[in-house]
Amino acid sequence: MIWCSKPCAKKFNAVVEEIVKLTQAGRPVLVGTTSVEISELVSRMLQMKKIKHQVLNAKQHQREAEIVAEAGKPGTVTIATNMAGRGTDIKLTPESKAAGGLAIVGTERHESRRVDRQLRGRSGRQGDPGSSQFYVSLEDNLMRLFMPERIARIMDRLGLKEGEVISHSMVTNSIERAQKKVEENNFGIRKRLLEYDNVMNSQREVIYKRRRNALHGERLQLDILTMLFDTCDDIVTTGKAAESLENFKLNILSLLGFDFKISEDDFAKLASEIISERLYEEALAHYHQKNKAAAEKSFPIVTDIFKTRGGTIEDILVPFTDGVKQIGVSANLKKCVESKNAELIKSMEKMITLAIIDQQWKEHLRDMDDLKQSVQNAVYEQKDPLLIYKFEGFEAFKRFIAKVNEETISFLMKADIPIREADQVQEARQAKRQRLSEQKEESRSLLQGGGAQPQGPQRQVEEK
Repeated sequence: MIWCSKPCAKKFNAVVEEIVKLTQAGRPVLVGTTSVEISELVSRMLQMKKIKHQVLNAKQHQREAEIVAEAGKPGTVTIATNMAGRGTDIKLTPESKAAGGLAIVGTERHESRRVDRQLRGRSGRQGDPGSSQFYVSLEDNLMRLFMPERIARIMDRLGLKEGEVISHSMVTNSIERAQKKVEENNFGIRKRLLEYDNVMNSQREVIYKRRRNALHGERLQLDILTMLFDTCDDIVTTGKAAESLENFKLNILSLLGFDFKISEDDFAKLASEIISERLYEEALAHYHQKNKAAAEKSFPIVTDIFKTRGGTIEDILVPFTDGVKQIGVSANLKKCVESKNAELIKSMEKMITLAIIDQQWKEHLRDMDDLKQSVQNAVYEQKDPLLIYKFEGFEAFKRFIAKVNEETISFLMKADIPIREADQVQEARQAKRQRLSEQKEESRSLLQGGGAQPQGPQRQVEEK
């Protein structure tokens, strides 16, 4: 190891002088750098010395195989970053082996001991001769941040000169201890990030399980019943807390879409559990009745499509709306006819559940990212940001689940098919082409300064 007390200048001059000496001896040289900038700096210094060399970094990755193939020839100089040439062996010619093998020259010690070992490992492979040498300055990032100041004082006390070779175990051990500190610090950072991610991972497992149930049809009916009961229970709890029968009934009407009959005395005297059970039973009966009506209303049109074009149409696309939002539901035409539209209702439950979970989950992820950034300020209050993130994240997840349940149940309870006429049914492919045509006409109109937007015919049930 070469010791330099001042930054860059003398250290890199010593590096270049060593490279010149090695190339004159006929040895191939691999110069290891920690960044692209340093590799280009060494390259410019070698150009001033008129030494032919190759640079292998992120900017020349396409020529990596060609450069590595030439790196083992006598007098060849290859400048590479730590990531370049990974997983490849530098093949030495007989002349290079006779001259002493591949010479490794490191411009500085890396923060990780593993990276230094990998660089050393490029030479001396499979019995081939080789050597390695590292150049260190007190102003290197590793030395400046993690090296004890007493090392510099000891160097001055010993009267060491610039560029002098240092091979004392005290220095090399001190560098390894500094590297170990960096590795421990990086490990702590990765461990901390993993603990933050574990909070999100536990939430992912819950919501992804529910999404898989909806996607594959497993336990979807049970999930819907659970969401309905939880929503009813939340409505009753909120109404009891507010002690307002009018607000209680208004919440039921806005969320569940039906009028719940209960007297003022019953609302005040009955326990929340009893009211929740009654509300759940009426809501479930209303839900089944509403689905049956929607299936019967659309069944004549579905039957007509199957009779007239069932041989060429496999799926139909049916819009369901709650009066505000609309979601297209795809269902198998033959199964809809055979089950008297029970398949359509099943597909409706699946698509609505998936759509609302996906929409709310994206918003929840953004909220959790914002929370992760905001809790870092807790350090100034001498509090642990991770503990606050876990607590606030749990509360945010509870609100997210409640919102998913509420929006899903609200849509399912009010979902209806806005069908008016049988001739409003169109093929999905034709409808898609027509929508694209409308969009082009609209864009052309806007570019020309037109304010009117073309309106296409209303499509209620579409074919795929």
